[in-house]
Amino acid sequence: MTTQRLILALMVMLGAGLVLLMGLPVLALMTSVTPTELLVAMGHPTFLSSLKLSLLTSIVSTGVVVVMGTPLAYFFARSSARWVKAVELLANLPIVLPPAVVGIALLQTYGARGLLSGMGISLAFSTAAVIMAQVVISAPFYLAAGAAAFRRIDDELLLVARSLGASPSGAFLRVALPLALPGLIAGAALAWARALGEFGATLLFAGSLDGVTMTMPLAIFSALEGDVRVALALAICLSAASLMALALLKLSPSYFGEK
Repeated sequence: MTTQRLILALMVMLGAGLVLLMGLPVLALMTSVTPTELLVAMGHPTFLSSLKLSLLTSIVSTGVVVVMGTPLAYFFARSSARWVKAVELLANLPIVLPPAVVGIALLQTYGARGLLSGMGISLAFSTAAVIMAQVVISAPFYLAAGAAAFRRIDDELLLVARSLGASPSGAFLRVALPLALPGLIAGAALAWARALGEFGATLLFAGSLDGVTMTMPLAIFSALEGDVRVALALAICLSAASLMALALLKLSPSYFGEK
């Protein structure tokens, strides 16, 4: 066997090992309960209340991210000023910050003794706190995807639109937004999946109050001390939602820069 074949075989073995390391836990999770046990667990009050709360808060937070983040992503893409790059860097910071740090930061800002408490603003340990945590954690993913989608738009198309009398806002709405839409949808799916799975920042900032702040990830943590089947059912449900979001990303060529 030649050296090249040995290297190729080694690469295949290493790749297969990594796939096994990543895929085996998912397989173990999906086969950990029978369909009957899964249906029984899905009827548990904790499952139903956490599912309802997670869907509500993740949809609201994703809506906030899309509405507020779309023009910001366009601004990041079209401006080359240094201060804009600095703002973009700051906006992407939650991607690399530990969620626990984000939770403490939110508590120090919107808590009962936080920075804005003197103005009567206190959101901690409420459903609004869950939404706030999800927005902060998920927004960078949408901004990154949105900015990348807007950067792929040919500048000449916007110049033509302006030369035909379109205002800056008109060029954005009629040219840039439709062209970037596939990437924006993919970014929204990614942000929604991240909001749905948020745990650390939510636990520290919103707590784990049943029916108020206990989202599905928090319910998993709580159910592990009691009915493990409920925790497994929640984990499988979250895995399925993540798989759907990933499939949507895969079906969006513009998100991956494909032509």
